[in-house]
Amino acid sequence: MANPGGGAVCNGTVLNHKKQSNGSQRGNCRKNGIVKEAQQNGKPCVHKTAIEPLEEAPLYTLVLTYMGYGIGALFGYLRDFMRNWGFEKCNGAVEREEQKDFVPLYQDFENFFTRNLYMRIRDSWNRPICSEPGPYFDIMERVSDDYNWTFRFTGRILKNVINMGSYNFLGLTASYIEQVKDVLDTYGAGVGSTRLEMGTLDKHKELEALVTKFLNVEAAMVFGMGFATNATNIPALVGKGCLILSDELNHSSMIMGSRISGATIRCFKHDNLESLEKNLRDAIIYGQPRTGRAWKKILILVEGIYSMEGTIVNLPGIVALKKKYKAYLYVDEAHSIGTVGSSGRGVREYYGLAPDDVDVYMGTFSKSFGAVGGYIAGKKEIVDYLRIHSHSSTYATSMSPPVAEQVIQSMKFIMGLDGSTEGLQRLRNLHRNIKYFRGKLKEMGFITYGNDHSPVIPVLLYMPSKIAAFARLMLKKNIGVVVVGFPATPMAEARARFCLSALHTREVLDEVLEAVDELGDLLNVKYSRQNKLKHSALTNGTSFDEEESCEEMSFELED
Repeated sequence: MANPGGGAVCNGTVLNHKKQSNGSQRGNCRKNGIVKEAQQNGKPCVHKTAIEPLEEAPLYTLVLTYMGYGIGALFGYLRDFMRNWGFEKCNGAVEREEQKDFVPLYQDFENFFTRNLYMRIRDSWNRPICSEPGPYFDIMERVSDDYNWTFRFTGRILKNVINMGSYNFLGLTASYIEQVKDVLDTYGAGVGSTRLEMGTLDKHKELEALVTKFLNVEAAMVFGMGFATNATNIPALVGKGCLILSDELNHSSMIMGSRISGATIRCFKHDNLESLEKNLRDAIIYGQPRTGRAWKKILILVEGIYSMEGTIVNLPGIVALKKKYKAYLYVDEAHSIGTVGSSGRGVREYYGLAPDDVDVYMGTFSKSFGAVGGYIAGKKEIVDYLRIHSHSSTYATSMSPPVAEQVIQSMKFIMGLDGSTEGLQRLRNLHRNIKYFRGKLKEMGFITYGNDHSPVIPVLLYMPSKIAAFARLMLKKNIGVVVVGFPATPMAEARARFCLSALHTREVLDEVLEAVDELGDLLNVKYSRQNKLKHSALTNGTSFDEEESCEEMSFELED
């Protein structure tokens, strides 16, 4: 039964506790609906949960989008027919004649989208880069003589292309070359062993201690690959008889880790507390399928910033539910660590929550820190358990020492341990760029998704033909962008995804905005029907200047 008394429910047992207030914490002040923590001892501002409505496209746009896919599929069947009968050359991989009676590996219906639709616009992706991914980068020019089945390089380099697609949020990818070289000379390029054998270096211990201090948690462990951090550690935390409640838009690495674990997986609607609570309540009431036994564990999986939508998780609401139902919470901060919060410590700092409110912190070093790898942080018992039971710890080679040094230097820079406030100034520059760029896009009439503080800004284009045209025409204007379509997004929600950097100047952003505005008119993709002068997605419409002044008061060096 549901608990009418409002107490927490744990696997069918009612646990009474004091009712938690939905208001601000003690010592916080409220201004224009935004909760701001009292400025004592340099404590940062915190934010109330933002309303992030996803504007729908006009009906005619959706109709034309599905018509475009339908026409493309029709011609795809026609071309498959011509290939089967030899009227058209098949450039794709095919089975050998002696395997004709086997289950097909290449030419089947599952491959239909790739060979007939994706190939038409394949040149919009996987462009080879031959420089640092800073605010500008260089691209190797390539052309195709067989309709994008293969490419050849012309030998020409497209110089100083404006980079609007990399995750180099703070511009740190090439900031510590000398320090990294010194470590390379001392330790070499690789470790040649796993963490459980001979692969734990003093650099790994130094980095883990720094991550622990940065996140204000008890312990942390670092890994050599961000994707594998999720894919190999989630199975170590849950297994058969456990329940995973996963946001429907979670990253592929979390999905893979959940499937490998053997736990039962149930998805809830994106950042929807009602949907999550319904799943939690049903899990408590009905237990495991067939047997009705209580679940061994219930683990909630969410991201800090969702990379395709740009939305920031409603962490206070999810924390309240996980406490109410005695579940565990796992937060992937790949895109939010180093980008949100007054000092870049992620969504927990952004909302002003306590470190213990999240059970498992996961993050990557490939975005704000300009390197590769990931980390798991939280309670010491959890981290110590993963040191033994994680497949990455047991079987994967340890993080490269030069990479560890890059992360150490970047994290010290953000924390102010290098003796300067430049790291916090870059964070402020990033926040300013995000606010300016997103606001201008909304003024122009584009449909954008996500939170006003997210460095990931999706612009909806919808039609597959338009995402290809947008990417090609932007490159002709010497601007590199990332476009995303099905199956990475829903079929009718193809988009361009802009990633802002602290090193983007106002002049660079204005140049990009001018090009986007021109192409928006040319391609007719300014679909927004909302007031174009209204840019705030926050509940109260607080101005950027107010938030900026709050952040200015919170900047100080780490002890």
